[in-house]
Amino acid sequence: MAETVSMPKLGFDMAEGNLVRWLKKVNDVVEKGQVLAEIETDKATVEVESPYSGLVLKLLVDEGTSVPVGSPIAVIGSEGESIETLNSPEPAKTEDKLEKVKAESKPALSPQPMDIGVEIVASPLAKRIAREKSIDLSKITGSGPGGRIVRRDVEEALSATVSDSSKRPGTAEIYAPLMHQSREIPGDERIPINKLRAAIGRRMTESKQSIPHFYVTSEINVERLLDLREQINSLLPVNEKISINDFIIKAAAISLRQFPGLNASISGEGIIRHGHINIGVAVSVEGGLLTIVIKDADIKDLRQISIEVSEMAERVRSGKVKAEDIEGSTFSISNLGMFDVENFAAIINPPESAILAVSSGREVVVIENGEVAAGMRMKVTLSADHRVTDGVEAAKYLQSLKQVIETPVQLLVG
Repeated sequence: MAETVSMPKLGFDMAEGNLVRWLKKVNDVVEKGQVLAEIETDKATVEVESPYSGLVLKLLVDEGTSVPVGSPIAVIGSEGESIETLNSPEPAKTEDKLEKVKAESKPALSPQPMDIGVEIVASPLAKRIAREKSIDLSKITGSGPGGRIVRRDVEEALSATVSDSSKRPGTAEIYAPLMHQSREIPGDERIPINKLRAAIGRRMTESKQSIPHFYVTSEINVERLLDLREQINSLLPVNEKISINDFIIKAAAISLRQFPGLNASISGEGIIRHGHINIGVAVSVEGGLLTIVIKDADIKDLRQISIEVSEMAERVRSGKVKAEDIEGSTFSISNLGMFDVENFAAIINPPESAILAVSSGREVVVIENGEVAAGMRMKVTLSADHRVTDGVEAAKYLQSLKQVIETPVQLLVG
């Protein structure tokens, strides 16, 4: 029997989608799960899979057409099957049709993930010396275990810098030609707001105006976590290294098991406490942010989480996002740790009830057993919806998260 494929709802606030491109044509055979079309939402261009197996009998929508959620877009059935009884509507009007040149030339998203990528592995002492002497660690090759940058690497780089500086022209020589030049002040530039940025602005405005946010901050000792990560990564191939954010995803998910009020959302007059723990991770893309989702993160091991994050980020990078990559999160994480951020608070991603903001791991002065020492600490801030949870539950959640991260072996067996 012929089946109708409808425009899917790829987000709780999605009202319509733009059918960018058909990947199957009439009379093509399609299997359930194969990509049928590319659909552009406010967030991204998403590959939509066919919900049925069979023959493509009819395409009801032209490429470049905006279609409301739930409207029929294609018919799939068997060869020779009649589709007259389906009561299918006429193909969607094309007044909303985009110019094909515009659709075909639209650049793919080029993200720089906020939570993954090349991380600089260096000892705390090496980092401190580099910071004090303004040495760029990304340009240093480490000689320690697993390529870790150690003190001697930074000192060698510093010696080379001092040697080179003796050959450089003095400050007066450099700036003398500029003293007689006037700076050209550029004019104002008006930049149109793209669809993704507009969607983010709309949702975040709604979130801040309608959700009573409250914030709880905790400081976590990450020294053991960094040591464990270094040991694990020394045994893994370069392309399978586990990031700090992978550990945080796992830790956040494990801790949520005890606090259902934070793995919840409001629906109408009720609260839904989700059984699955699906962690959304904010990723920076051109023109805004996109959230990729690690399903059932509490029962996946670190390597599986790391692989999934990398694969989804690659699909984002190539503009081949799947619907399941960006939908279904029950709790979110926003990590700015790689940007030397001491602390920040994130806006809740509705309909979720909480989001965890992760800042940089920093070498700070601490007091241990009555003595002053150096230690690595990281601040996290939980933003929560006061309609769903309260400060006590939020504080207890951060206590649990702190305990898991400070005893990271739990992440290998939890």
